[in-house]
Amino acid sequence: MSCCPAFIDLPEEEQIIELRKYLKTTGAEISEENSGGEWITDLMQVIDATETCWKSADEAQVEGFFTSVLSLVFIVPTAKIDEVVLSLCEKVVKGGDKMKELRLRILNNLYNGVDERSPVRYNVYCAMVKLAGQTNSVDCINTNLEEVQKWMKLWNLDTEKRVNLLRRLLEAFLECKQSETASKAMVELLRSYTEDNASQARDDAHRCIVHHLAQKDMYLVDHLLVLKPIKFLEGELIHDLLTIFVRGSLHNYMEFCKSNPDYIEKLGLSHELCIEKMRFLTFLSMASDNKEIMFDTMEQQLNLTADEVEAFLIDVVRTQLVQASIDQIQRKIVIRWSQHRTFGRQQWQQLRDMLERWRENLGTVRNNLQQLTPAS
Repeated sequence: MSCCPAFIDLPEEEQIIELRKYLKTTGAEISEENSGGEWITDLMQVIDATETCWKSADEAQVEGFFTSVLSLVFIVPTAKIDEVVLSLCEKVVKGGDKMKELRLRILNNLYNGVDERSPVRYNVYCAMVKLAGQTNSVDCINTNLEEVQKWMKLWNLDTEKRVNLLRRLLEAFLECKQSETASKAMVELLRSYTEDNASQARDDAHRCIVHHLAQKDMYLVDHLLVLKPIKFLEGELIHDLLTIFVRGSLHNYMEFCKSNPDYIEKLGLSHELCIEKMRFLTFLSMASDNKEIMFDTMEQQLNLTADEVEAFLIDVVRTQLVQASIDQIQRKIVIRWSQHRTFGRQQWQQLRDMLERWRENLGTVRNNLQQLTPAS
């Protein structure tokens, strides 16, 4: 069985007849003759019948067939290109588990075959992301969020399409179990909402909070509070919980759970993990305010036994959010440096004061050097 050659040197109508003949060999229910109307209508009929291609045992023939299809798609007039591309993308995505690499390659060739500023690329990229998520192949396409932001501006997407594209990326990251990248996509998704529609993002905002709190190694979440959709949740329990993780203590968390039994479980969060994270976050606040912390203080505020303190401190230092040394004799920890849980006005002031001290010290060093240097 032979496939029609790619980029065949025939008029559009005759090339489509060759495509029809190939589809008949795959078992497609399609006429071998064109409809007699516009060639774009016949091309759409060919695209609609491509589902049987994925049953073929010869991947090279399938690739040659779609290369020929693409050669026709690329010359479809601008006024009709959207409909043709959407239909082709749908058929390629619905190919099941067959030839996933080839299907991504077909979409990639389609993507690269249209002008980089064309909004058509939006539909193709959305299809690529969907297929990559379904086939656990998200690493095979470019999903860099900075690049995606540039593309969305280039394609002049409205808010609805921006939200749709970012949500598709998010779903793909989650399907491929890329939690860290999914977290970044969630934040970008919420940022894409404007003042006018931020109130419509309630479900996305709620999901974003739960996702971040569920991540074992994600402690600092203060950046979520400034997002407009999350601000709209103020007054709700989920926002209260987030605020505790941003600036509250282990005691605050335990009181919240006492007042709202089963709420953590309903969110799908692990109560044990939340306690572990809040214990660390509470210590982070203590380390920001104190140069030395006694073991007894930690036992009381972090609800630890004497035997648990040192193991906890080792885990804290491993996060690299705190630099400290343990004084076992005096039963205390000496803080050299610690990450702030939030970075607001107070932290900016501290940074300003520190830079001022550095400038003064450098001025002193410069004056001393000038005094030591003999006059010429």
